[in-house]
Parts: sequence; C-alpha cells; structure tokens
Amino acid sequence: QVQLVESGGGVVQAGGSLRLSCAASGSSYSIPNMGWYRQAPGKQRELVATITSGDSTNYADSVKGRFTISRDNAENTLYLQMNSLKPEDTAVYYCGGWGPVRGYWGRGTQVTVSS
Repeated sequence: QVQLVESGGGVVQAGGSLRLSCAASGSSYSIPNMGWYRQAPGKQRELVATITSGDSTNYADSVKGRFTISRDNAENTLYLQMNSLKPEDTAVYYCGGWGPVRGYWGRGTQVTVSS
C-alpha cells in the first residue's frame, strides 16, 4: 500500500507562485512513475505533469515554461513548482503514483488564483 499526501495549496494572485508537495509513504518503491493532475469545477481531471523513475518529464502544453515537476527520492517527495500562475490554473491538484501493479491517488490540494 502507498499513501500520498499533498500540501502547499492556497490562494495566490495572478502572476504569483506556489510550490506543491506530495509525500509518499508505505511501499513507495512500487510507484516509480509519479505526476500531478488537476480538476477544475465542472471539468474532467487533466494531466499537469509527470516524471518517471529516470527523471524524464512531460508537461501539459498549458503549463510548459511555467511549472516544473521534480522529485526527491531520498525524502519520497514529489514537487510541483508553479510560477506565473493564471486564474485558469485554479483547480484541485492531485498527486498520483503508478507502478506495474496499480496506481494511487492523493486526496488533493486546492489552488485558487485570483485575478
């Protein structure tokens, strides 16, 4: 079993920055690939960024150049640095982890960007 707990969300003005964290506990070795997804009210959950065990990254076009995903394997923590935030980035951000057997999700953290 793996537990994922997000933190770092909040309210920020447009143009500001936030850093999200996702702490993994339990059998975290079983989820070599991790990522961030988000879900805005009335919309489907969408990919924000992913990172593999080899540190290969992938970003949604809407966040390229503004968001950076990274991981600290020693601390079992995933990060999402979000800069130049826009009101359309407002959503609940979820941390996910996936391995050969199954995937896991955190409960999410709210990010609100005011104009």
